Amino acid sequence: MAQSSIEWTEMTWNPTTGCTKISAGCKFCYAEVMTKRLMAMGIDKYKDGFEIRTHEDSLLTPYEWRKPKIVFVNSMSDLFHPEVGIEFIKKVFHVMNDTPQHTYQVLTKRGDRLYEIRNQLNWTKNIWMGVSVEDERVTERIDFLRHTNAKTKFLSCEPLIGPLMNLNLTGIDWVIVGGESGRKARPMEEWWVWDIKQQCEEQEVLFFFKQWGGKNKKKAGRELAGSTYNDMPTRETVAIN
Repeated sequence: MAQSSIEWTEMTWNPTTGCTKISAGCKFCYAEVMTKRLMAMGIDKYKDGFEIRTHEDSLLTPYEWRKPKIVFVNSMSDLFHPEVGIEFIKKVFHVMNDTPQHTYQVLTKRGDRLYEIRNQLNWTKNIWMGVSVEDERVTERIDFLRHTNAKTKFLSCEPLIGPLMNLNLTGIDWVIVGGESGRKARPMEEWWVWDIKQQCEEQEVLFFFKQWGGKNKKKAGRELAGSTYNDMPTRETVAIN
């Protein structure tokens, strides 16, 4: 668990770590780079590098948070990776079901696995489910997401490495757009962003612009024509006695 600098969340929670590349968006994976740093620092959780690992002890972490949090689940992995067993995924969902005061943002590139096991999972309203859609080659992930029973569904179009024209956003609540950051970051065209924003407006979907990215993402900023766009779904607060 850690405080997060990611603009659309508050905390990260990693009951699994490690991943494998599956599409073009993975080319310069930030989680893989960060894992190497944490491994070099001697952090026990990352002693096996970027190999897929589950962490039973991490399942207790959300119970320790006293105040309601917005939580990005598995910033350092993919919960729906085929090497993560269904029984462990169910345990993660049980924790999320059992802590309704927190809002969980689950993001995957494995839309097909998500679709396959969707009916074995308990979709309480505090679970926001999303898929990564970095270019037009992976838009089928949206259809997989649409068939889940998640109450809030979102797209993470980051790193956006190509245009996403003619999106069908039926059943989608929220779209995040952001450019790639880092030394080898691939450029994001401004018109790609405007086009997605317009599609969101036309289909009445919330739009969040995260960053331009590039070698110096702080310098590039996150303004679009002088404005920031921070729309997010409404969180339902639950009082815990």
